[in-house]
Amino acid sequence: MLDQILQAEQLVDGFVAVVSLGLYGVCYAVARIATRPARVRPEPATPDLGEEPPAVVSLLANGWQLTEDAAESTLLDLAARRLIELRQLSDDPYQTTVHVSPHLDDQQLAALRPYERQVLERIRALAVGGVVPVTALTFRNADEAKRWNKRLRQEVVEEARARGLSRRRFGPTVVSALSAVAAVTGCGLAWVVARIELRSEDPDVLAIPSVGVTAFIMLAGFAARPMGERDTPAGRAVAARWLAVREWLRGHEEFAKLPPAAVMVWDRYLPYGAALGVTHTASAVLDLGLGDRRRLWSSYGGHWHRVRVRYPRLWARYGLTVPRLVMRAVVGLLIGYVFVRWHGQPADLAEELIFSSGAPDPLAMIDWALLAIGVGGLLYGGYVLSRAFLDLATTRVITGQVLWVEVWRSHPGNDDRPPRPWLDYLAVDDGSGDRTTAWGLPRKLGVSCRDGDTVRLRVRPWSRRVVELTVLERRHRPDPVAAEPSDR
Repeated sequence: MLDQILQAEQLVDGFVAVVSLGLYGVCYAVARIATRPARVRPEPATPDLGEEPPAVVSLLANGWQLTEDAAESTLLDLAARRLIELRQLSDDPYQTTVHVSPHLDDQQLAALRPYERQVLERIRALAVGGVVPVTALTFRNADEAKRWNKRLRQEVVEEARARGLSRRRFGPTVVSALSAVAAVTGCGLAWVVARIELRSEDPDVLAIPSVGVTAFIMLAGFAARPMGERDTPAGRAVAARWLAVREWLRGHEEFAKLPPAAVMVWDRYLPYGAALGVTHTASAVLDLGLGDRRRLWSSYGGHWHRVRVRYPRLWARYGLTVPRLVMRAVVGLLIGYVFVRWHGQPADLAEELIFSSGAPDPLAMIDWALLAIGVGGLLYGGYVLSRAFLDLATTRVITGQVLWVEVWRSHPGNDDRPPRPWLDYLAVDDGSGDRTTAWGLPRKLGVSCRDGDTVRLRVRPWSRRVVELTVLERRHRPDPVAAEPSDR
């Protein structure tokens, strides 16, 4: 009888803990849904530009998310305002150079916005004799690029907020409400701990407030962390007007193909076009190290377009060989067989759980859990084994343009040897759509490719593994030194 009462109390404790955490989870999910930036319907197409700077326009036009367009459009805007000059040396837009005006004075610099000054400082720091090729603007250090990007984003967001066009996604009201729910969750967990401690022979009284306070601090801090930006009534109105400008620019087919140097003719329409995402060639040429690997430009098929790329991490099958997949399947089958063989007595367990009086026997519940794990292992092993052999039989060949190459997995290192990469992400646009999933490129293939190269791949679709790679055409990359002209 006492055992049944204890089991019932444990069930109550577990129920209260789950409900407490579930309450916070539900409220947090509701808050995320309720604070999503609104979709803005554009006004009728118009060529009339507004007063907002291109970087702020980029924030509004991209659903209150800042992309690499903010830095690119700011650079073009500096050229449109004649603070810098862009010169194209040949028919190749990648042969463009940036010339810093030697007549900039302190008054002009003081009139610049913080992020505009940041972009200009980047150019001036790299310029030799007042000249720097656009291909030399890319950062060589990932941490430096991350810091630079974070600083620029903060400054653009601050200006958008000052204009009343943007606000924090989780404002003070939402954070306060979630903090109150976090307090309730903390109290619920503290109550559960109190019941557990009071039933023990040597209760730890300090554990009760410790658990409650810790849970509150962690959940409240989780709610208060930056969640990005969202719309305001004024921001939606301004965004609708700028989306109308985007529709007007899209009506000019040649506009998308304009190189960066065309800013001297198109004036501020080109930087605003970059902010609105319609200057495909100019945006592809300009790179300040702020590229988002999930939204990449591709020229495959003869026209510039953006491709959304997914980089798999959670599923263990990606990038693996067939033998390794088979080994995982065999391990799953063995584990499943052992668990089912040792603890799989469904009829007896069902009779014990359903027809016995009182609370269920904990040992029987554990048996059921082990049986479920065993069945899951059998299903997993059978699925992976069948798909691995099907993957081997459905190898196919694709041709496309390389969009991104990055280290994915490495062998662990030690004191004497650093980690050794053995698998890379390889994002390729094969022209089948505007979305793709990166492939796993083994280092042992020994083939070097870079973004812009046209390649032919032999791949296994389910495991996303490249088994053969051939570079069909290298993208032309101008020599930065050779691209520097002499001032005449």
